[in-house]
Amino acid sequence: MSRPTGLRQHASSAPSAPPPGGELDEIDELTLASAGDGEATVAASARRSTRTLALTYVVTVFVLITLNFFLPRALPGDPIDSLIDPGGPSYVSNAEIRAELEEYYGLDRPVGEQYVDYLSDLARGDLGVSIRYNVGIGELVQERLPWTILLITSSMLLAAVVGWSAGVHSGWRRGRPVDSGLLGVFTALRSFPVFFLGSIALFVLAVQFDLLPLSGARTLYAPDMGALERAGDIAYHLALPAAVLATQFAGGQYMTMRAGIVGELGADYLVGARAKGLRERRLKYRYAGRNALLPVVTVTALQLGGFLTSAVLVETVFSYPGMGRLVFDAISFRDYPALQGCFLVLSLFVVTLNFLMELLYHRLDPRTTDR
Repeated sequence: MSRPTGLRQHASSAPSAPPPGGELDEIDELTLASAGDGEATVAASARRSTRTLALTYVVTVFVLITLNFFLPRALPGDPIDSLIDPGGPSYVSNAEIRAELEEYYGLDRPVGEQYVDYLSDLARGDLGVSIRYNVGIGELVQERLPWTILLITSSMLLAAVVGWSAGVHSGWRRGRPVDSGLLGVFTALRSFPVFFLGSIALFVLAVQFDLLPLSGARTLYAPDMGALERAGDIAYHLALPAAVLATQFAGGQYMTMRAGIVGELGADYLVGARAKGLRERRLKYRYAGRNALLPVVTVTALQLGGFLTSAVLVETVFSYPGMGRLVFDAISFRDYPALQGCFLVLSLFVVTLNFLMELLYHRLDPRTTDR
């Protein structure tokens, strides 16, 4: 006798019996194996992305070295003309001495031969000799580079702290008076050239009110100081140029962070976290601020070149003894070796920091390793 149709349908829709214990163990092993394969794939992708990134930057460095050699020679005039300028203190009217100077500095040879010699000297770590100062470029860079690194890193940190904090606060209170006020202030500060801001700050704070030093990186001919006093003196001279340089770039980081925070408002994870009773400060900085951080890291990396360019102007305005001031003087005197050494060191500095920023970006968002 056949079973009723309803019973047959009920029996067919009933859940099937679980597989035996052996089959469950095989399923678990397959699941773990696939998870392990996924982790290995992600790790391999990260290593492949890092190798590709490193190769890209090696090619970039070679291109920079080549441009570093040819661009100074595209300037009108030559170092010997600047060296024996009739209005200068080292004027020499003897044509034989000029020929000897050209031979001494290798400027009488073809440009291709000079380029090959330049690459061979770089391979040995020799940056050449300054035509103006008659001192090794390595010695000049060793003397000036620490001041530029101090100025740029301090201004970058100051711009990041001010821009990120103000951007989070402004975006979190979008449309309110504090948002409108901060937006207007940072927009106005971004509109002024850095040399104009530096000149105004120098005139007001150093000349009129005598609150900060007028020039230099430390007090000259001062009596012996202890380590803390010396550090305080350096920070005292650094405060104004670093603040002016940071003001130029804090606006971009503020705008980016504000836009990121506005995009995070109303997100599901914020609604859920607020429903759990988390404090507003934690939601604002630890959750929304952290998720809006990636574009700001990109903007910071893109601003590195701008920091160096603006540092040349800031160091010139404040007579700060860094690489920027050395570049300005080298351009004025067509000092090819000094220009090449400065550009090379500054370019490597920017490329290295961009490389580290790329690695940090991959660390913050592993999904970018697949791109």
